[in-house]
Amino acid sequence: MNTQAINLDIHKILTLLPHRYPILLVDRVLALEPHKSIQALKNVTINEPYFVGHFPTRPVMPGVLILEALAQTAALLTFAEAPHDPANTVYYFVGIDRARFKRPVEPGDQLILNVKFERYMRGIWKFSAKATVDDVVACEAELMCTIKHLDGAEKTESGASV
Repeated sequence: MNTQAINLDIHKILTLLPHRYPILLVDRVLALEPHKSIQALKNVTINEPYFVGHFPTRPVMPGVLILEALAQTAALLTFAEAPHDPANTVYYFVGIDRARFKRPVEPGDQLILNVKFERYMRGIWKFSAKATVDDVVACEAELMCTIKHLDGAEKTESGASV
């Protein structure tokens, strides 16, 4: 991955994403190549609220939350490229294709989130995404996302209002 040294710590992530505890699922961006790819991480701890019920005797991170972490990583790739107003912008997950879960994610794991931009067409961004733990694939999928501007203005791929 040919990347730029872009430091997106949790403080910067909080300015780019509207998510907050307990649904913010990205702790740090490790690498970012604008318009191409991003690598981020989620430290999975026993303190995650979902582990209370999923499952009490053998905690496992729900697959839908792994997919959500990948979608948030895709949003960071999109938002890091173009300025936006988080108070007036909603990033929606609009589709998941070919989702596969290959290994459980448990407390103590460090989930590495890799997302690659594939294409943009008619307001939909498409990404290929893979989450790994210790270089072993935990989840992979194709994600589709869109941006809704709450002021009603449509935006072009370059971010200009139309």
